[in-house]
Amino acid sequence: MAENMKEKLTRDMKEALKAHDKIRLQTIRMVLASIKNVEIDKQHPLSEEEIAGVIQKEIKMRQDSLEQFSRGGREDLVEQTRTELKVLEDYLPRQLTEAELKEIIQQTIQETGATSKREMGKVMAALMPKIRGRADGRKANELVKEILAS
Repeated sequence: MAENMKEKLTRDMKEALKAHDKIRLQTIRMVLASIKNVEIDKQHPLSEEEIAGVIQKEIKMRQDSLEQFSRGGREDLVEQTRTELKVLEDYLPRQLTEAELKEIIQQTIQETGATSKREMGKVMAALMPKIRGRADGRKANELVKEILAS
């Protein structure tokens, strides 16, 4: 049986500890803590998709921090955050290319029968479960707007 994401994170955390890889260890511990907190809130073990969602959220937080650190001239924190992002991205499923994402969006628009930007909420509600963990929601939102406008 293939190991699940939580088991992989735990195994990699032990390896990082043995290898004295501080940033990797710290990042994995933070993700495991976030997963645990969400499990406590939801009162059930998380599915693979939900775990991917937690990791996606951690990535988004770091991307936002990266922008702020860059503007603030904090190169030390920029480097650490980039390293953390690389560690986290290893745990996500393969990301969709823009062409693949556009194709899924087109199919979803056809499925929902949306014809204008006013129906964007309906499209996004149907789209997000299909792409969760495999594409950035902001990028998807932009593409949906673009496609519905044309």
